[in-house]
Amino acid sequence: MVAGIQHVAMISMHTSPVAQAGTGDAGGLNIAVLGVAAELAIREVQVDLITRAEGEPGTRQLLPGVTLHEVAAGPPGVLPKGRLPEVTDEFGEGVARLARSVSRPWDLMHAHYWLSGIAVLPVSLELQLPLVQSFHTIGAMKNALAAPGAAQEPEQRVRSEMFIANQADAIIAASSAEATALIDLAGAPANRTWIVPPGVDLGLFSPRPDAAREAIRTALGLEGDRPLVVIVGRVQPLKGHELAVRAVAELRAMRGWAPILAVAGEVTPGDEAFVEQLMLLASELGVASDVRFVGAVHRDALADLLSAAAVTIMPSFSETFGLVALESAAAGTPVIAYRTGGLAESVSDGVSGLLLGTRDPRYWASEIAILIEDHERREAMALTARAHAERFTWATAAASLLGIYSEVAR
Repeated sequence: MVAGIQHVAMISMHTSPVAQAGTGDAGGLNIAVLGVAAELAIREVQVDLITRAEGEPGTRQLLPGVTLHEVAAGPPGVLPKGRLPEVTDEFGEGVARLARSVSRPWDLMHAHYWLSGIAVLPVSLELQLPLVQSFHTIGAMKNALAAPGAAQEPEQRVRSEMFIANQADAIIAASSAEATALIDLAGAPANRTWIVPPGVDLGLFSPRPDAAREAIRTALGLEGDRPLVVIVGRVQPLKGHELAVRAVAELRAMRGWAPILAVAGEVTPGDEAFVEQLMLLASELGVASDVRFVGAVHRDALADLLSAAAVTIMPSFSETFGLVALESAAAGTPVIAYRTGGLAESVSDGVSGLLLGTRDPRYWASEIAILIEDHERREAMALTARAHAERFTWATAAASLLGIYSEVAR
């Protein structure tokens, strides 16, 4: 416990912290919230995780010291993200009732994503509770770096983020790139903006023995020693899946062979047509059999998959950090990523992988091929990648947050 911090509320309105990453709207945010909550509990800080109930509202203990509260807001069931602003007031009222009912008062609230911030800002003001805000993604940043033709984030989100950024007692950014975007694009006060990088579960994400890697390859139906390239994340234009497919096609044209590209993650609601476009593109380019959509995989299976891969690629147009890059590095698999946003910090160029400043699929194909074919270089980078990942832990992230919490609680 630090400076009297005993009880913290962490709010994730639009997605439950226990939702499987890669499904629906679940991703790095879910992993980060749960990872930090567990570490805070180890430090004897009681954590209430609060989310919108999609079924029956209720409360259950996830871990010693970590309790999940599912609060009713709007009609039962999944609500499209575009409709969630309609129920932020109702959700905030539910959070206020919960705040009044807990046996030990909250020292502060930590809101994750802009919807959570909008919902609980009135609660913060009414109950005089400090508000810490993590955005995870920023609407203005996504709009500035969006894929050509991609839908823009709504003006309501952009304006709301600017409002929250000026009202919160502290703002947490995952990278210096996100902090800069918050200050420049959302008007966040620099003196209230803190950088706390996420961590990685170094026990779960670690190099696997040969037998385990072969089991993954067998499960995917990989023949012989054919290399495996992985792209992880919800399937949406922002993540650059089209570039990944084109790079595989270019590699086959250049080298006469192609790796299996495993696409791990489900389609983001509303982007179903994008998956069909990807499949059609792969077919038109003659690599349909080289691209495998494996869906969202549980954390254990993801760790196995990353360890079995020769390379993980991250061709995202925008990332505030890029947690998958750390997980891949921890598993001993180098990452090839587009040099954008927080990826320039989650990937150490030449150490845990390569950062590319172009979206030319021929260039990506060439770099993937060189890394796969140069076994000595890849094996050396596997070791340095692991060492890079070991610098990032959830324990360090939680300790940093506790210092910030103590400042705002004062």
